[in-house]
Amino acid sequence: MATARAAAECPATDAALTEGRVSLAQAGEIVRAEAAVQGSEDALLQVAATQGMAGLREEARRVVLGSIDRDELHRRQVLARSVRHWVDGEGMVAGQFRLPPEVGVPFVNRLDVETDRVHRAARRDGSTEVREAHAADALLRLVKGGGRGRAGRADVVFVCDLTAVARGHTHGDEVCDVVGGGPVPVGVVRAAAVDAFVKVVVRDGTKVDTIVHYGRHIPALLRTVLELGDPERFDGAVCVEEGCDRRHDLE
Repeated sequence: MATARAAAECPATDAALTEGRVSLAQAGEIVRAEAAVQGSEDALLQVAATQGMAGLREEARRVVLGSIDRDELHRRQVLARSVRHWVDGEGMVAGQFRLPPEVGVPFVNRLDVETDRVHRAARRDGSTEVREAHAADALLRLVKGGGRGRAGRADVVFVCDLTAVARGHTHGDEVCDVVGGGPVPVGVVRAAAVDAFVKVVVRDGTKVDTIVHYGRHIPALLRTVLELGDPERFDGAVCVEEGCDRRHDLE
């Protein structure tokens, strides 16, 4: 009901909802973004027409978070960090966590890598359990101190314009993000860079389509480009099939 009332203030979204071109959940994401950033409605409706719910949710989140000062956003995120756990109606121990992107992204990246490893091994052994079940096994393995490294991949990748790093803060549409996590202050990137392996990527400076390599090994240059994702957003790799927003088990 709240979404329907809010949609009445967004004529284009209201019409798309009435005609069945967007779902109630999609309309909710669009009207929330429009309320935060006026004028974002039309672009988000186009995203809804070509991408799945996850893609629309990510784009709406990008629009909203982009309208907030990075330092203020980070302050809110740090204050909002939390972990909750309880026993549900089936006697299962359930939980929920909220972490700032610079620590949350490396955690879920490690969990996803270990989940893929457990899932592949289980499939080879004939298991038909879903990936979510193997993710639970992977989580327990990590908590117990098990699990292997990322085989040369970083746990977390920050992307920041060089001029913003030198200045100490961003201006305009300069990029300072955690890949797969959203915007962060330049100070967070500077702190992480002290012990980090730094790569400099010059936009349009490398013609990736000229790389030829026969075999399954991915050269370091190509892996860097692939893992950064869309060069306009640098938000990580995602499936290119229309309507699919999957970020794991990509080839």
